[in-house]
Amino acid sequence: MNCDGPKVLLEVMGRPMIDYVLESVEKSGLGIKPVVVVGFQGNKVRDQINDRALHVWQQNQFGTGHAVSCAGEILRERAGDVLVLYGDTPLISSKTINNLFAIHSAEGSTLTMMTTEVEDFNDWRQGFFGFGRILRNGHNSISAIRELKDCVENEKKILELNPGYYCFNSDWLWRNIELISNNNSQQEYYLTDLVEMAVREGKIINSMKIHPIECLGVNTVEQLRLVEELLKQRAV
Repeated sequence: MNCDGPKVLLEVMGRPMIDYVLESVEKSGLGIKPVVVVGFQGNKVRDQINDRALHVWQQNQFGTGHAVSCAGEILRERAGDVLVLYGDTPLISSKTINNLFAIHSAEGSTLTMMTTEVEDFNDWRQGFFGFGRILRNGHNSISAIRELKDCVENEKKILELNPGYYCFNSDWLWRNIELISNNNSQQEYYLTDLVEMAVREGKIINSMKIHPIECLGVNTVEQLRLVEELLKQRAV
C-alpha cells in the first residue's frame, strides 16, 4: 500500500500507529519517557509525538542496529535496561511490555526477547514470512536469529519468528552495539547480531512467546483492515 509520509503516522482507526505504541508504553507504568528514532520526514513524527517522548535523528537508514546506536545519544546517560519496540506495531500491549521486563529482571538476563510462532504463512499470516527466523540449539536455547534474506531454504521453513522486541542489559548493549558488522546481503547493521554475540560470550538469553497479533504491522490494505478489527475488539 502507498504511504506518502512516515509509515508510523499511517492512521489506524483515525489515529497514527505510533500513538498506540506510545500509549502501551505509558500504560505499562515503567515511568520513563521513551526515545523515538526518527528519519524520513522526521519532523512530522516529532510533531506527532510532541512531549510524550524524546527523539533522536537517524539521518541515514543503515538498519536496526544503527537505529539503536543513534538512540544511544540519550540512552547511554540512563541507568537500567533498554527496551526496543517498533512504531508501526500498534497491537503491542502494555501487559506484554510488563511481562518482558519482569522476566528480564527476574532472570538477570543480558538479553530477553519476545518470539512468536505461526502455524503457516497462509491467509492473514502471509506478512510473517518476511520475519527473521529463530534458530535454537540442541538444548532448545536460542542460538541466533536469521534474517529472511540471509536464510538458506530449510531455515525459511522455521515457524518461530522474531518480531523484534527486546530488553537489553544497558551496560552490555552499549559495549557491543558498535561491534556489529554489516557483512550481510543488505549491508545493514542488524540488531539481531547481538544475539549471536551474547551466545558466543555465554551470556544469559531468555525469551517469551507472544501471540502473533501483537506483532502485526501494516503493509497492505488487508493488514490495515485486520489490525483495525483487532483494535475494535480490544476496545470492547
